[in-house]
Amino acid sequence: MEKRKNLRIPMKNLWVDIADGVGFSQGVVSDVSRFGICMTGMPKRLNGDAERMTVVVSGNVGRFTMNVRPRWYTQGGARRFVGVEIMDVPRDWIEFVMNFEALLHKDIKGEIRL
Repeated sequence: MEKRKNLRIPMKNLWVDIADGVGFSQGVVSDVSRFGICMTGMPKRLNGDAERMTVVVSGNVGRFTMNVRPRWYTQGGARRFVGVEIMDVPRDWIEFVMNFEALLHKDIKGEIRL
């Protein structure tokens, strides 16, 4: 059963740098919402049990630094998929996601492609 409360928007060309309080890792952003991020390609050594992490999401659309809380993770071979909840969501992040929500809504109607 789907537990997500917010629309997930698939992303391309967004990268993430993440500090888990012990080490530093890099990965790729798979999808985003107003209050969460799904990261892929994370190394096994990433501490998915950390209570708090810092992420820097960057790409050609800008750069966002946020504190996050891990909500889930799954193992896929040597890599880990991690879903995080954004704590104290920055206004510019919400505006960024809302722009893509509008594009996605138009895409469903067949007017625009992401």
